[in-house]
Amino acid sequence: MPDTLTSDYASAQTNWQKNHSQWVEDFTSHRLSFIPGLLPEWAVSIPNPQLLPILEKRLGKATLEACLQPEETWPSAAAGQPSAGWLKRTNMAGINVRTIQNFWNVVKYALTLPASQSAIHLLPIWEPGVVSSLYGIASWNINPEFFSQELYETYPHLDTVERQLKVTVNLLHTLGKSVGLDVIPHTDRYSEVVLANPQYFEWLQRKGTKIVNHLNNLHEQVQDAILDFLQKNGSNGVVCPEGREAFFGETFGEANRILALFGMLRDYGQRSERRAALMDHLFNLGYEPAPATMAPPYRGLKVDPASVTIDSQGREWVDYVIENPTSMSRVFGPLTRFKFYENKNDNKDWEIDFSNPKKDVWAYFTSAYAQIAREYNFDFMRGDMSHVQMRAEGVPAQPDDFYDPLRAVRNFIQLEKPHFGYFAESFLGPAGYLAYGDEVDHLEAADADTTLGDLQSMVVGSPEFLQNFRWYLDILATRRVTPSFTIMTGDKDDPRFDKFYVGGNEARLFMALFLPDMPSYMGLGFESRDRHLSPAPNEHYTKLFVFKISDGPKATKGSYVWGKNAALFANLLKIRMFAEGFMPGIANCNTRWLLPPDPTGHKKIIAWTLTEKPELLFVVNLDWEHEALNVKIPSPVKITGAENWQLVFSTLEENTENLTGSVNLQLSRIGKGEARIYQSK
Repeated sequence: MPDTLTSDYASAQTNWQKNHSQWVEDFTSHRLSFIPGLLPEWAVSIPNPQLLPILEKRLGKATLEACLQPEETWPSAAAGQPSAGWLKRTNMAGINVRTIQNFWNVVKYALTLPASQSAIHLLPIWEPGVVSSLYGIASWNINPEFFSQELYETYPHLDTVERQLKVTVNLLHTLGKSVGLDVIPHTDRYSEVVLANPQYFEWLQRKGTKIVNHLNNLHEQVQDAILDFLQKNGSNGVVCPEGREAFFGETFGEANRILALFGMLRDYGQRSERRAALMDHLFNLGYEPAPATMAPPYRGLKVDPASVTIDSQGREWVDYVIENPTSMSRVFGPLTRFKFYENKNDNKDWEIDFSNPKKDVWAYFTSAYAQIAREYNFDFMRGDMSHVQMRAEGVPAQPDDFYDPLRAVRNFIQLEKPHFGYFAESFLGPAGYLAYGDEVDHLEAADADTTLGDLQSMVVGSPEFLQNFRWYLDILATRRVTPSFTIMTGDKDDPRFDKFYVGGNEARLFMALFLPDMPSYMGLGFESRDRHLSPAPNEHYTKLFVFKISDGPKATKGSYVWGKNAALFANLLKIRMFAEGFMPGIANCNTRWLLPPDPTGHKKIIAWTLTEKPELLFVVNLDWEHEALNVKIPSPVKITGAENWQLVFSTLEENTENLTGSVNLQLSRIGKGEARIYQSK
């Protein structure tokens, strides 16, 4: 372990300059799985003349050269698994590529991730739409802003963002990481996907502040309007069939429609202008894709008459609301959801007919994501808005093949890639809160392997944290879906959530790594996140780079600013370094609780051992503001026969206390937020 860690950022820079040769050598010689002492901020700034020799020494020249060929496909370690069960024990890092500019920098960032964090989730990778939101997909094309000029100048054959993504995944796989993508059941409301396939979405027609038409087959009028646009504006030299059935049919195909409507892939300017012109054409006729909604009752839209705004192009926009909302009802104005089912009574009452799935939409949706997973060799998916369950009667006893679109994608890809896993974006809220019925029931019916949960939205050691942590352990023990110990996500790195990360962060990582039967998730930037006792400028938060807004309270004026919390980085590095040699020995173990999280929220000490390795004992003080005195831990003497326990690791170096006892192990003192590991003598 590096012996020159520091809590001072300037000193950390000096130590890196002094010791980096040895730390890099430890990595390239396979003594360590990552480069210690290398802050992520510095990692993504490593120039290629320094980076490539590191990769070549680590991987070998032949492997590196092969990985840099986009026609090559390099498998991950997970690829040999017979099922997605591996995901249930995986510690994952989430990366908003926009914060680090391009795909190539993901490889650089990966140099800071140890083997104990063996999966990387890439936030959405497609061209974005309104306000450049990553979750508002504008097309199936890879986001060109993630292109690395540096990589292109070094390797001119990597001249497209698609080729650069492919070699990035190749290299991440060789570095021991599995890689996941987002699967999103919605797009930007006027995306190329919507405009080329209006029959796959739900539409409404508005005049002023009134919805005047939202009947089931309104898309046919939209199709006629699109053909009228082509008649007036030309089809980019594409010979198009006459009539909407032929133009929007499978024989002519989506690729030809997109070419006719928008033009060539690399002509970004023309494509943007054509899409805006077509949007104006439809908008002036009152045609709008129905906005996506969240939480019961989901359906029944109306215009908020107080919300009318006029954009820079003179378009009059409105906000939509749910007619009879509940506490969490939301309408996402920039987004529209795929129309997976027909509607009852010609949609006069906004009622979905779940017994009548639109099978062509399901086939399109699943095939599109399967093609992406195949082309770029992804290992798992994060299902966006996995909590959505719209059936008012709750989860059916026998879900069919058309129960849930995210389930359908996961199962379709598994036909080709059995190891392909499904990580659900679900917050495990109360029944009826974010979905009709129980979320855990829904996740099991949707065949989710793991789920995000919401521990990242709670202060460590608070009653809310302890209650939910205990509940997650009950889910882990009794249900098929596995909750994650989530440390931080990109959408919780936001000024509103600063209070969650003021303290207890070392305990978060310790639990994430040393609960071997529970997966975890850590968003980029957590490693050195500053303690924001008051809000920092927006550029310091990854959430505010999910979109691009130039004005207002969510605006960003420059690049992402990394935290300078060298003390946190050093403390987390200590945990990671210990995990290097320790975690392989416990990877397949199961937790046996001695002091589980207290559901009453009063007791802050937790302790566990491992069923397969009872000679190990883990203790954490979840109170990061107060030390604990005279702690009693039930002794596992009946299992181990041992009464004496030696301290082998502590997050606080000054502590050296060993334990002894046959009924209870007496711990005289444990520090604020301290975590320890003992081994029986």
